[in-house]
Amino acid sequence: MAVSTSLLLGGTVSAQKVAFEEFDLDNGLHVILHQDTSAPVVITSVMYHVGSKDESPDRTGFAHFFEHLLFEGTENIKRGEWFKIVSGNGGTNNANTSDDRTYYYEVFPSNNLELALWMESERMLHPIINQIGVDTQNDVIKEEKRYVYDNKPYGNFLSEVKKRLFTNHPYRWSVIGSMEHLDAAKLEEFQAFHKKFYIPNNAVLVVAGDFDQANAKKWISQYFGSIPKGALIQKQTFTEEPITKTITATYEDPNIQIPAIVAAYRTPSMKTREARALDMISSLLSDGRSSRLYKKLVDDKKMALQIGAFNVNQEDYGSYVIFGLPLGQTKTEEILKEIDEEITKLQTELISEKDFEKLRNKFENQHVNSNATIEGIAENLASSYLLYDDVNLINTDIEIYRSVTRDEIREAAKKYLNANQRLVLDYIPAKNKSAN
Repeated sequence: MAVSTSLLLGGTVSAQKVAFEEFDLDNGLHVILHQDTSAPVVITSVMYHVGSKDESPDRTGFAHFFEHLLFEGTENIKRGEWFKIVSGNGGTNNANTSDDRTYYYEVFPSNNLELALWMESERMLHPIINQIGVDTQNDVIKEEKRYVYDNKPYGNFLSEVKKRLFTNHPYRWSVIGSMEHLDAAKLEEFQAFHKKFYIPNNAVLVVAGDFDQANAKKWISQYFGSIPKGALIQKQTFTEEPITKTITATYEDPNIQIPAIVAAYRTPSMKTREARALDMISSLLSDGRSSRLYKKLVDDKKMALQIGAFNVNQEDYGSYVIFGLPLGQTKTEEILKEIDEEITKLQTELISEKDFEKLRNKFENQHVNSNATIEGIAENLASSYLLYDDVNLINTDIEIYRSVTRDEIREAAKKYLNANQRLVLDYIPAKNKSAN
């Protein structure tokens, strides 16, 4: 075991700081421990630094595929037994995948920590990746794609934005990937993908909740310490040329009756201060009924059924997306004109002190709420380490938001939210309802 570092942190005015201890095993697995005895539960989670951006353009969907496949079974957990073991011991578990990482976790009563650690070590060391599992999960994922994307109103909304905002970066494809690519992939390709990415030196293990520290360290060493270190992963860097003129596009969705207008902008990495300023802009424009766009377009002018803006925060680039659904005879271009007026105000005027104070209070609340559960703390600890290389960001991220100024909000709007730097997507009902 490598040298251990312990951080015991005090409180702040708005939220209790999260105390944690972190250390590395000799195989490169990073471990973070957070004790909270307020409830007799413990969460064990592993986050791997692999997402859809790590796939080949002709083999998309692999990372999400493994989110499912690694529940199939191991050398010591029979196929179909994983969920039975978890539920039979009073636990729950799940997993999720993004463009940048894959996350697995179990929540158990406190007396089952050893079981949880053994199961996650089994997933890392002894997974069974065979044709039966691949075929089974292929069918599961096809059904998921039909349900979440293809047959859901506005289900392909973000996918259509991404593939037009990005031309070189792997963010251009959806996390679920292409069913044709998965069908064409051979078993050996899945096995090679696993061997490359699902290794201790590409992962972080978090234990959070009510547990004995000495026992946790003993079991972590016992179950994870012998897992071989993987080969060093050389991550490829992808850059995008700046967008210098408006990209216009149309997409027909057979599942909708009301068109949507979308304005989307490519933005910087979530690690930047500018990304935080854009988060605040998003909240100001469309978070809740008192937000500028909602109040103007839904309440006052009654031009829109729905209006929204969100900042898609990612490791390499982000996407800032604004959308509106027109009401009655309102045309989508009229919605876009109103949106542009509000953006111009942000670019030319400082937001009021009152609005600024509301924004800061809102982000204070979000920070407190994100660390209000053991599950939230565990995922935030893992993300802070794996994606930001700073575990203590779980405590200090709010300080960055607090330090963003009104001038920085205006400058972020001026720099990133210009008409010649965006995609304008008409997301309309399909003329032929069988269209995809």
